[in-house]
This record gives sequence, structure tokens and C-alpha cells, in this order.
Amino acid sequence: MKQLSTLLLIAALALSVVAAWLLWRTADQMVPGQTRAPAVSFALTDQDGHTRTDKDFRGRWVLLYFGYSYCPDVCPTTLAVMADALGQMGEQGGKIVPVFVSVDPERDTPAVLKTYLAAFGPRFVGLTGKPDAIARLARAYGVYYRKHPLAGGNYSVDHTSAIYLLDPEGRFVKSLDVQAGPKALAADLKKAL
Repeated sequence: MKQLSTLLLIAALALSVVAAWLLWRTADQMVPGQTRAPAVSFALTDQDGHTRTDKDFRGRWVLLYFGYSYCPDVCPTTLAVMADALGQMGEQGGKIVPVFVSVDPERDTPAVLKTYLAAFGPRFVGLTGKPDAIARLARAYGVYYRKHPLAGGNYSVDHTSAIYLLDPEGRFVKSLDVQAGPKALAADLKKAL
């Protein structure tokens, strides 16, 4: 009886692993025309002080990243990888708009974002705005962020670090690996386009 219970448990675990793998593979293999998550609407301010909405990006692929300009490591590294990957894609890279959404609107004013994003190239769009508008957009993508106090009254922001690919209709396609490096990211993007 104990052997039968053990075998059933192993079989159930194996089936769970296979089912999870199939779900992951199916999500990773989406192609244009398949049903995707609906577009998320928003209205935020860009680095030039203009209101930008989700509709402004229709007709273009979007690489969406949530972070903050005072981030000491992950954000600048990720943005540099994104810029390098898009550069490696040549003409195809021009079909993609890299969008950086600040999770630190207190410090990330349009002027701060303009200076910060200039280091990564002119194609980047930086978005900031009211905390509740950013929170709604972040929640829609399952992005976690929270202030973390530092000595001297300053703070950092703990946050999810993922790149989200949106199709030309503004629908989520997939998350991309921030650790992959520019060459792998470029190849993944070419495949998705």
C-alpha cells in the first residue's frame, strides 16, 4: 500500500511538471494573430513633459521596463542591454520603441528622465506621473515595487526587473530575460517580430 501511494505521488508530480512545461512552452510560442492579453490603457508624462497614452504607441512594438533613475545597477544595466540589442537588430530594431516607466515619480521628473535616458540613446521614451497612475500600470503587469529606506534619509526602490514585449496593438506578448545579454535579446526579438 505504501508503494502504491509513493508511485501515485510520483506520477502526480510528473504530470504537474509536464503540465507546467506545456503551459510555459505554449505561452512562449505565441505568434501574431493569436489571442493575447488585452492592451493596458494609461496616461503618463514623457521626458519632454508631454502626456503620452498607450494609444501613442499603437503600430509599433514596445519593450516596456519599470525602474528608476537612481537605481545603482540593475536599471542602467538592463537599459544598456536593451539599447545594444536594438542596435544589433538594424532596421528591425527601428520597429521597437523602448519605454522606461519610473517607479519613483517623486525624484524622476521629466527633466531627470530626459538626462538619464540620453545615456541610452534617443529612441528611449521615459514615462513618469502621479503615483496612483504608475501603480495601476505596474499592477497590470504584475510589477512589484517598494521604497527601501537608506541611511541619511535617502531611499532606494526594490522592484521587479523584467522586460515586457508588447505587440503593435499594445497587447502583452511575453516577458524577456534581462540576464540574457544583448545578442540573445536581439535574437529573441527578431523571432517575436
